[in-house]
Amino acid sequence: MSEKNKLKKSPWRWVPSLYYAEGIPYALVMYASVVFYKRMGISNGDIALYTSWLYLPWVIKPFWSPLVDILRTKRFWILTMQLIVGVSLGGVALTIPAPNFFKITIGIFWLMAFSSATHDIAADGFYMIGLSKHKQAWFVGVRSTFYRFAMITGQGLIIILAGLIESQSGLNSVEINVTADLNNNVKQEIIIEEKNDIIAEEGELKLICEPENLAIPIITREKEYVDSILHYVDNWNKQFEKTEDEKTENINKIENKKQSLWSKAISGPLEKFLRNNFGKKEVKIKKKSGNIGILKFHLSKAPEKDEEVVVNFGRDKGNKNITLVTDSTLLTGSRFSFNENNWNEPRIAVIRLDSKLDNNVTAVFKATSGNIKLSWVITFAVMGGLFLLFFIYHKFAIPKIETVRNEKNVKDFLKDFLKTFVEFFKKDKIGLSIAFLLLFRLGESQLVKLAAPFILDAQEAGGLAMTTAEYGIIYGTVGILLLTLGGLLGGFAAAKNGLKYWIWWMVIAINLPDAVYIFLSQVQPDSFLVVNICVAIEQFGYGFGFTAYMLYMIQVAEGKYKTAHFAIATGFMALGMMIPGMVSGWIQEIIGYEHFFVWVLIATIPGFIIIKFLPIDPEFGKKTKETEE
Repeated sequence: MSEKNKLKKSPWRWVPSLYYAEGIPYALVMYASVVFYKRMGISNGDIALYTSWLYLPWVIKPFWSPLVDILRTKRFWILTMQLIVGVSLGGVALTIPAPNFFKITIGIFWLMAFSSATHDIAADGFYMIGLSKHKQAWFVGVRSTFYRFAMITGQGLIIILAGLIESQSGLNSVEINVTADLNNNVKQEIIIEEKNDIIAEEGELKLICEPENLAIPIITREKEYVDSILHYVDNWNKQFEKTEDEKTENINKIENKKQSLWSKAISGPLEKFLRNNFGKKEVKIKKKSGNIGILKFHLSKAPEKDEEVVVNFGRDKGNKNITLVTDSTLLTGSRFSFNENNWNEPRIAVIRLDSKLDNNVTAVFKATSGNIKLSWVITFAVMGGLFLLFFIYHKFAIPKIETVRNEKNVKDFLKDFLKTFVEFFKKDKIGLSIAFLLLFRLGESQLVKLAAPFILDAQEAGGLAMTTAEYGIIYGTVGILLLTLGGLLGGFAAAKNGLKYWIWWMVIAINLPDAVYIFLSQVQPDSFLVVNICVAIEQFGYGFGFTAYMLYMIQVAEGKYKTAHFAIATGFMALGMMIPGMVSGWIQEIIGYEHFFVWVLIATIPGFIIIKFLPIDPEFGKKTKETEE
């Protein structure tokens, strides 16, 4: 194929859009899915476990990447994968309203992840055969920039869109002022009526809270009395939140856990160790407890048929000695759902005062009821439509330049394929190199799975109680910007002095800023600015430190099979994110956010230790006359 025919269509017609399309599915699968499941009420343990499995296509990508070279053309693979991603996004949108949406959408996300990984292979391969070496070098900045735009879209703009639709599509939010009153020492009895004759009101549908404002006397209560109220409220609320199938499923899970050899031999002892060493120390109050008050929520009338109104409730601002009492796993009391059959059955929230309170304080609690399902249905449908447009556009924009295919037979293919793997594992000190690839981001791999749940969770659950849109702004704009700046600075620094000179500074940069999450979990600041600054510090450090990781993978891949060996290295990179991420939610649910982020910082220690033994060429990464040319 002549150079003239290769460049018949300007690269500007397809390079920017191709790499924009390449980045979005990855961002949706790895980041947006976590926010989506959190807003839909899935537990942190399940979110971390199942979304970490979505790394698997990138882990095993080296095993099927040669097939993309042999079977059909790279243009064919690009177009086919974009079509599959578009259809998959539409499938997610259609199945969100289903009762078993979690199982179905996880399966669809896995298909999308597999398609995205295959698209990566084909797009990068087409880039190399579709452009001359000069054009490849010239457009490398363009492709990187548009890939970053894709990250901003998938991790920020899409989530902001879902947040805006959520906030605009639901009922008006309700604010409740709760006051701890030292002057009122009347021991009010708390009565909860199981049957409540609520009459439907005329007009638009509203969320109603009784009372509108709550004053709780600062007095002590008998602990036995408080526990009996909490137990009753917990059971009362739970009966509305789970179907019979879900209740049966939970019972089966408990029974299986009891019978499991895994739980007896490994997970049980590990859980005990974590609780004893990292879990919150329970404060034993023998007879007395802080006073409590209750709030009742219901709708003004029945919603439309098959419509579900989900209410999220928690402290918005104010004194943190006034807290919403929640169940540790289901967060009963912070999330309610109403429909046409139970709109007039009150859900109950219990507000408790700290037993040490000795002065008047206030806190503001907020109940929001955006249409979460609708917001994500629209968001994924929009993205599905976008990918169908990518498919149509690239069908005409991407040039047809592959007329000759690889004619190797299967036997020769397998022989060459296995040879590349054997040569990779014969490299000098490859064991240490693999250990580095798996351990360097041990802390970050756990943090990244729980960052979104932490920011979105209610303050009573240890989170920051930010909205979906606020999360999108924090991570999708400010976070991405500082991540990019850190990466650029890391690249400039490494080019000047080399990887070996900067490796220790970079391992510090990628790990120590994780400590900002310890601060956030301890203080739980109400300030949106403070949260942005903390995330910006962590993301900048991550961008700077990740440079060392990328450069070392390039050094490991050096040799005859450079491209294949780099793909193998990226597979280990994905594996290093997948396995720790799978257990991170389980760990967090055991020890809570405050101690989880301490655990994350401890998990960074292996990354420091491995650096001391890592084989690094002192000249690798430095700018020389040869590299400039």
